[in-house]
Amino acid sequence: MSATDTEFAPGKDVEVLDALIIGAGFNGLYQLYRLREQGFSVRVFDAGADLGGIWYWNCYPGARVDSHVPNYEFSMEEVWRDWNWTERFPGWDELRRYFHHVDKKLNLSGDVQLNTRVTAAEFDAQRGEWLVRSSDGRQTRARFLIPCMGFAAKAYLPDFPGLETFAGPCYHTARWPQDGLDMTGRRVGVIGTGASGVQVIQEAGKVASRLTVFQRTPMIALAMQQRRLDAQTRREMKKHYPEWFRQRAASSSSFFDVVADKRSALEVSEEERFEVFEAAWQKGGFHFWAGTFRDVLDNEAANLLAYEFWRDKTRARIKDRQTADKLAPMQPPHPFGTKRPSLEQWYYEVFNQDNVTLVDVREQPIQEITATGVRTAERLHELDVLVLATGFDSSTGGFTQIDIRGSKGTTLKETWVEGVRTQLGMAVPGFPNLLMLYGPQSPTAFCNGPTCAEVQGDWVVDCLCYLREHQCSRIEATEDAAEIWCRRIDEIAEQSLLPLADSWYMGANIPGKHRQLLYYPDVQEYMTQCRDSAAAGYVGFELR
Repeated sequence: MSATDTEFAPGKDVEVLDALIIGAGFNGLYQLYRLREQGFSVRVFDAGADLGGIWYWNCYPGARVDSHVPNYEFSMEEVWRDWNWTERFPGWDELRRYFHHVDKKLNLSGDVQLNTRVTAAEFDAQRGEWLVRSSDGRQTRARFLIPCMGFAAKAYLPDFPGLETFAGPCYHTARWPQDGLDMTGRRVGVIGTGASGVQVIQEAGKVASRLTVFQRTPMIALAMQQRRLDAQTRREMKKHYPEWFRQRAASSSSFFDVVADKRSALEVSEEERFEVFEAAWQKGGFHFWAGTFRDVLDNEAANLLAYEFWRDKTRARIKDRQTADKLAPMQPPHPFGTKRPSLEQWYYEVFNQDNVTLVDVREQPIQEITATGVRTAERLHELDVLVLATGFDSSTGGFTQIDIRGSKGTTLKETWVEGVRTQLGMAVPGFPNLLMLYGPQSPTAFCNGPTCAEVQGDWVVDCLCYLREHQCSRIEATEDAAEIWCRRIDEIAEQSLLPLADSWYMGANIPGKHRQLLYYPDVQEYMTQCRDSAAAGYVGFELR
């Protein structure tokens, strides 16, 4: 039965809004703030019990952001002026406090409905509105539906035989207990070595009696170069905030200070190349990923030079040669940077400890999960706690897990079964008045959350204002525009090294998922095309 086939319960109030936003993270809260400023009636629904989006759900040991501040915060002076970070890369608990600060400054939570999971939404063509249903039975009508769910809204759980039989605590990192889980003195197993896996492993290694790490593909993790921020440092930084935020908004990388050398890695001397690599390494974070030479991510020879620098730096930290071969092999497991690098602090030193075992599941595949542990082809690894750091059905999963139906009754899941097609990564043909933020075929994974919330979010706010001023009640991507945009993304992929890795950038981590580049790598190039469309009266969209 479709949503519009069901009449509302007699006497039941149905809220009618200009815009309903799904998600109370950076994007959702910024949209709420800006749309409310423009006089729109707007509300945010979020499944979590608090503000923060991913930072409500990510509370596992060691969880912290991989974009350094002040890149990773809002640029509004009323927010940053009296907020003080304690670390260059804040942890999940400090990020939660930041969201409470944002709420206090911008007075947002009165228009946020927490503990409200959107389960279905259908466009009512007669009314020109979205009918949205949530798990609490609420029904809401809105002219515009704006999903702001991030790219990691749906956790991926591999189909391990016997997983449900494990007798001890077993959690995906994205569904960690809000009151924590003590791993002290326990036998802990971690499946997966992506970003969350790296962070959990670092912490578990300090307290577990035995830590067993199940690795499929080596993680090319970069040195975080974490540091505390004292009062003097913060005061000096804030003198530059206005200029830094202007630079951030104009950056191709969404970082004001991560800028690649315009030269090729192949055209400089070995000494010069080492100096550039070393300088980026010492800066830490994503500087070594996106801030060395212009051709590292699209030229195989240049890419190999970056990998070899990383490899030699990393192997020097690992005592056992066989372990080093698995964590930092002599030959790259895939081109450097074609999978999103994790940031680490003491990850590689963990494997020097006597209480840590590394299991290569390509050599010893996981056969089943038992009540007492993980059985591989070689043996049973007995465990008290099992951590699933198995990643996400990224980009599209958050959308397809909701029953979102367009004007013809077709779901997004059905529409995207053979691949994503959007206009500018924000709109889908057949789904009028649906404007996605931080979604597929926009920069998303190559743009930190607060930056995209502002530069992409302002475009959506301006669009809704334009529609109101021109007395238009409907905007929809055209089929031709979506086809052109999809081809453009494919061309970008072909010109890069990204397709050479089985990454979540390509949708390749989910069995059966259509393989395609899901993100636009250059923020400024992307925003130029968005602005050009708007300047031409929103070319690529049908307005009425």
